Amino acid sequence: MPSPRFAKSCAGLLALLLLLALAPTLAVHAATAPTTPTSANTADSTASLYRTPAPALVALVDAPPTPGVRLDPRREWMLLLDLPSLPPIAELAERELRLGGLRIRPRSHGPSRAGFATGLRLLRLSDLAERKIVGLPDGARIENVHFSPDGARFAFTNTGAEGIELWVAEVATGQAHRLGSAQTLRLNLSAGTSPQWLREGSLVATLLVADQGPEPAAPAVPAGPVLQENRGKMAPARTYQDLLKSAYDEALFEYYLTSQVARIAPDGQVTPLGRPGLVASVSPSPDGRNLLVETLHKPFSYLVPANRFPHRSEVWDLEGHVVRTVADLPLQEEIPITFGSVGTGPRDLSWREDAPATLAWVEALDGGDAGREAKERDRVLTLAAPFQGDPTPLVTLGFRFEGVNWGDDGLALVSERWWKTRRTRTWIVRPGAGEKSKPELLFDRSFEDRYSDPGEPLTVANAWGRVVIQTAEGGRTIFLAGLGASTEGDRPFLDALDLATKKPRRLFRSEAPWFEDPTQLLDAAGRYVLVRREAVEEPPNWFVRDLKTGKLRQLTHFPHPTPQLLGIHKELLRYARTDGVQLTGTLYTPAGWKPADGPLPLVMWAYPQEFKSASAAGQVTSSPYRFARASWSSPLVWLTQGYAVLDNPSLPIVGEGDKEPNDTYVDQLVASAKAAVDEVVKRGVADPRRIAIGGHSYGAFTTANLLAHSDLFAAGIAESGAYNRTLTPFGFQSEERDFWHASDIYMKMSPFLYADKVHRPLLLVHGQADNNPGTDPIQSDRFYNALKGNGATVRLVVLPFESHGYRARESALHLLWESSSWLDTYVKNRPGETKDAAAGKPGAKP
Repeated sequence: MPSPRFAKSCAGLLALLLLLALAPTLAVHAATAPTTPTSANTADSTASLYRTPAPALVALVDAPPTPGVRLDPRREWMLLLDLPSLPPIAELAERELRLGGLRIRPRSHGPSRAGFATGLRLLRLSDLAERKIVGLPDGARIENVHFSPDGARFAFTNTGAEGIELWVAEVATGQAHRLGSAQTLRLNLSAGTSPQWLREGSLVATLLVADQGPEPAAPAVPAGPVLQENRGKMAPARTYQDLLKSAYDEALFEYYLTSQVARIAPDGQVTPLGRPGLVASVSPSPDGRNLLVETLHKPFSYLVPANRFPHRSEVWDLEGHVVRTVADLPLQEEIPITFGSVGTGPRDLSWREDAPATLAWVEALDGGDAGREAKERDRVLTLAAPFQGDPTPLVTLGFRFEGVNWGDDGLALVSERWWKTRRTRTWIVRPGAGEKSKPELLFDRSFEDRYSDPGEPLTVANAWGRVVIQTAEGGRTIFLAGLGASTEGDRPFLDALDLATKKPRRLFRSEAPWFEDPTQLLDAAGRYVLVRREAVEEPPNWFVRDLKTGKLRQLTHFPHPTPQLLGIHKELLRYARTDGVQLTGTLYTPAGWKPADGPLPLVMWAYPQEFKSASAAGQVTSSPYRFARASWSSPLVWLTQGYAVLDNPSLPIVGEGDKEPNDTYVDQLVASAKAAVDEVVKRGVADPRRIAIGGHSYGAFTTANLLAHSDLFAAGIAESGAYNRTLTPFGFQSEERDFWHASDIYMKMSPFLYADKVHRPLLLVHGQADNNPGTDPIQSDRFYNALKGNGATVRLVVLPFESHGYRARESALHLLWESSSWLDTYVKNRPGETKDAAAGKPGAKP
């Protein structure tokens, strides 16, 4: 009989073996990292287990999320959605299909990685009475919440063990109940559809097809090669992820996207409508008498995602009969990459929200090619029930259609924009008169110019529960709310705009030390407004403001999610680049720190932006009064570890006139970073030898370029970046030129090609399943190899199952452990430089 000590030892060994067998293995590679996290110059297999950072960082990861908020159509109830903390890695490890740009969870026939709520509460605005929604299933995963048009109930989905269920909750009682059963009603939301309300309490949704059979089996042996062919046509495309790759992928795509449109009665009775198909979207008309149904069909593409596959747009009646086919568009692989280019034929199909059943859509007049000279670019058309005859032109646009806000027959606001000039215009049109009524220009401005932003129209739910422009004084006045960008920082505002004179009247402007954002008027007269109010140490909460008296009534009392950050200091910095461009950044210092305590190590977290105007580039882009929210992915977490933080310092890349911003990308990037470093050093906040640079996505690309082209920083952290622009040859970020027409720009902007110039330690992090166009994990893998080959100090961490943004709790904790170790080793406790390191020799101790 083995001894208890032996048995205990065996039990521990067995537990460790099970952990190693079941847990995803982190891919960790390091090169010339002499202290921590590892000293290996190869794959770090022995350390490839999830690690946990300091307790203060763990507490930030586990901080409770602030509830989500929805307002009912009557503006009487606020629905509070309780949100969960980060999911476990086991959830991300579930089987996932990546097909045509979609990510599908086969077990549930719905999108994978979707956010959800775990609980629901109603709060009555008039007396703050709270009503908990009861009858929810254990372990609820609530998504797709929609109030009925009358606000008496709301529908939502719950993802359970047997699939996605449809539920309804009554506002009057707080009672929730499931419609149908696992045998009679299982939703198929693989294409991203969601249940929608019809009239009389019914809903329309996409269901699993009865007797569809099992998933297609993967071929044990391929029937032949994968073939693609092009015969002389230009078909440029950005570097999309998760595309179809084989005939088997096509079979899976058809299987999981095939669904049955159905009407669901209040008692859960199901009435199938039409035939099953690859349903991409279903949208009821405001009066609930017709459906706009969009379906996909072959031929599919291995070059572009599903939203550019051939698709048919039809109007159905509530029996499932096709009333009119509005469009049947072919595969759209040949759309030019010039920004503002679109497909030909009807696009952006939707219902007029202010009419019982009138379709609206847009058609390009320039062949969809933004690179072609044209006086007229787009035309907006409408077609009312019974959907016979030709559509009615509403407005013809000289720029590309951007969007429309519907009001009534006498008012709609149509917006257009043009990328090349950064110009945007908004027109007043009268839908009831069609093109007979000449549109009136309301706004004409640069969309880069934040200071001139007039705001967005506030809306109200109409009798059909649809959102339309809120008006007053017989339709003469609308209400506009915006962030109120200014030289003082963002100061949200609410205006009443006279449509006849085009002059605004200020009703409210946020005042220091608060950041108060008006979101919704609560009465027809426009006296009471729902606001979201916060301050540096006060988390966002909801209030009702009386615009006449100025009084506030608090509705919610959400607590500070991270009280450990109380006492930090926040300051909006203003400084200038050597060429005169004005810059800003938000500086944070730890609680209790004083200049007399001496300079701190500092983390700078950056993301550049392109501009056509130096004056717009120099505008203030933040507020000194916003709540200092420190989610686990925020650089503010480093305040708990003794670092100062410079968040979002301006890194404008300007190209005025005929010049493009990226023509001088590196020079401008380095100049902006140097100005930021000089400013924090001049203020006595940062030790110039102990400043780190970091960023995510394009910010990671920025980080790598700054380490390659400057010696401003002690170390860097680059998350999910792209480093070799020849791998994104048909454009990236705001660069619309392709590699063959701007090869010199692509080369100069690729830090991969300057790997031999990176002499400061760099931590590379990437999600193994990154789905963002251009940031395939191969970017980090190849950059790591290039850096290692040139003797750099570099570490690559690949997070299993993670996408472009990271979700799992284990991933968050491990990333903070990696980053903390990296920063402490190479920044906070940075050793003195050797002569070789100062001279930039590979392999030298930094």
